[in-house]
Amino acid sequence: MQKALQNKSTSCLEITNSYLQKIKDNTHLNAFVEVYNDEAILKAKEVDEKIKNGTAGKLAGMVIGIKDNICYKGHKISAASKILDGFESLFSATVIEKLLEEDVIIIGRLNCDEFAMGSANENTIYGAAKNPLDNSKVAGGSSGGSAAAVAAGLCLAALGSDTGGSIRQPAAFCGIVGLKPTYSRVSRYGLIAYASSFDQIGPLTNNVDDAALILETIAGEDDFDSTVSTKEVESYSKKKFDGKPKKIAYIQECLDREGLDPEIKRFIEEKINSLKDEGHLIESISFPYLDLLVPTYYVITTAEASSNLARFDGIHYGYRSNNISDLESTYVNSRTEGFGDEVKRRIMLGTFVLSSGYHDAYFTKAQKIRRLIKDNTNEMFKNYDFIISPTTPHTAFKIGQVYKDPTVMYLEDIFTVQANLTGNPAISLPLGMHSNGLPISMHLMADNFNEAGLIAFSKYLSK
Repeated sequence: MQKALQNKSTSCLEITNSYLQKIKDNTHLNAFVEVYNDEAILKAKEVDEKIKNGTAGKLAGMVIGIKDNICYKGHKISAASKILDGFESLFSATVIEKLLEEDVIIIGRLNCDEFAMGSANENTIYGAAKNPLDNSKVAGGSSGGSAAAVAAGLCLAALGSDTGGSIRQPAAFCGIVGLKPTYSRVSRYGLIAYASSFDQIGPLTNNVDDAALILETIAGEDDFDSTVSTKEVESYSKKKFDGKPKKIAYIQECLDREGLDPEIKRFIEEKINSLKDEGHLIESISFPYLDLLVPTYYVITTAEASSNLARFDGIHYGYRSNNISDLESTYVNSRTEGFGDEVKRRIMLGTFVLSSGYHDAYFTKAQKIRRLIKDNTNEMFKNYDFIISPTTPHTAFKIGQVYKDPTVMYLEDIFTVQANLTGNPAISLPLGMHSNGLPISMHLMADNFNEAGLIAFSKYLSK
């Protein structure tokens, strides 16, 4: 696209108009919850002028959508929840500021699970986002709108957030690239918090090169986020595979796991064999904590959510119930009417594990197990460059699938959640096709802050 802009065979205005038309033609996908029509056209004209004058940023002409939990000054943001009804952001997230500085054109905000809690993009006041490859299937979650929009060609790239797999799982379901950076690599300022020690913003794109370009733009230090890393940001987009054989591990328990689709298992095994044939050292390793990943994740994230979501109270901003008589009924009724079932479930679970009688039994124990998992993962990366696994246990499932036990859905994160518990960077690459016509993706995890190596090897795998 940038080549086409440079040789003047197209313009930002033409590109933006074509995306706006495609969004109009694909409203059934329910990917966008708001489209910035006039604003995007104005910005496109402005960027065209900059290109003409030779003053354009390195992402000039890139049209992106943003997940509905990332703040953009003067624009509505709801985190797909009634509790933020009518709320308009007073500032822009750091990632938005950095992208705008490089002349990105933001085309709209994208559907997601409410407060990023879900694996199907069905927990939302806007209705489910549909998978563009099969409209009867989910787009994945919580960044389902972001994945659907990129896969359907409604924008060139999108921003999502990843707390337990919320970028990588929908990317896998929709057949695109999803990258979760190392925790603290990208500022969280302006991201509506779900679980502060897990959340990371990252790109969803059609290819690894675009993901690298976006990451090198949004990464780096920020005065507004005290947890962000001050490590220098490398030129990820210029990184190429060095041609040297890599040491790669795969967790045997992942491949032996009950419920893993046999075709996905076969695909990963074939990939392992082809990498061996190409000269890479690939070994099976054991990870005894696989079954503890999801319970540990849900105890800690819900505890953090119960604290983070206390600010949505019907008093400060957003939705306030009409059915109120005093202060207590204002809190109780506004929150009862404003939050969806899944968010209420997680707030209550989080409040329970933090309560005085249960804090040590659940929250403290989960923190200890998180440390064990992190130490074990660090040991893995002393011996291996990458750890590979499937991204998801199966391909995209049907919209509206009902489970008697709501916690069944929590196992959707089984292969992705390790990287969030430990903070490691990870990527989902669409490398195969299932006999049902839906994509199969491989998950690749690297050592902390080794995004450069992860991106270079991902380019090599995607060739």
